[in-house]
Formats: sequence, C-alpha cells, structure tokens
Amino acid sequence: MGDDLKADKFNISELFEEYYNQYYNRVLMHILLLTGDRQAAEDIVQETFIKLYKGPPNHSNVAGWLMKVSTNLAYNHIRREKKVKKMDNMQIESDNVISIEDAAIKNTEVRYVRSILDGMKPRDRICLVLKFLGYKYNEIAEITGIRVSTIGKVISRAITKFKGKIEGGV
Repeated sequence: MGDDLKADKFNISELFEEYYNQYYNRVLMHILLLTGDRQAAEDIVQETFIKLYKGPPNHSNVAGWLMKVSTNLAYNHIRREKKVKKMDNMQIESDNVISIEDAAIKNTEVRYVRSILDGMKPRDRICLVLKFLGYKYNEIAEITGIRVSTIGKVISRAITKFKGKIEGGV
C-alpha cells in the first residue's frame, strides 16, 4: 500500500477504504483478544487506521503493518490500564446483556483464562493468541519482531506454561 498510496494522491481515499474494509474486523478481533475491552479495542483500531492514512508503510505488507502497529498501541493501552488499576484498584464490568447465570459462568471462565494470559510474559501471550487465531509462524514473526526460527519454541513453551497453569489451577 505504501508505494501505491504515495504514488497516486487521487487514489488515497479509495485505497484506504479498500484496506479498511478488508482488514478492520481482523485487526479488531486481534486487539479485542489482547485487551479484553471492546471499547478500547475499537479506539485502538481507529487510531491504527488513522496512522495508516497519515503515514502508510513503505512496503506492500499492509496486514503485517496494521497488526504490528495495533499490537504496539494495545500494549501501550494495557500498560496504562495496569497503572490505573493499581492506583484506583477498580474493576471494569462487562456491558453485555445476558442472563445472570450465563453472565456469571462466562465471566468466571473469561476471568480465569484472562488471569492466566495476564500472568504470562507479553511475548508469550501475543504469540499464543496469534497462533490460536490461525496466524502462520512467519506472520507471527513479522507482527512481534521475533525471528521466525524462534517462534515455534516460544509458542511451544507458552502452550506448556498455559496448560500447566490450567492444570495446576493457577
């Protein structure tokens, strides 16, 4: 996109719209899994696409660029939220309207898995999440900046740690 977008000023809006339509949901789901907060995820995705419009990448891998930028923005958000939670010691509740029983079961399961993921190193967490979203090793490497030859070991160790925590009851 970078070269295409810079080469033809009249085509900017058209190309941007094409990429927005093609990648918005994929980036949103990725960030939603990282943050666990739909509103924050939507804000991060919006900021990512603003960055794309203002300064497109200098290469053709727009999907990788969007994932890397959105991941970095999500990590910044997560760091800010951890600081706020430490200072305020507040809990954020879900806005979904479902039965009390379903909500209790779902929230318990989500909190349990989320607590395990939150306890993992960020590198392990992102590799594990991306793997289970269906990304290939080379895509994970590009998004995270980790060498492709290392991704398999990182994911394998992350799975082992995750399973150990699940089986051990955190």
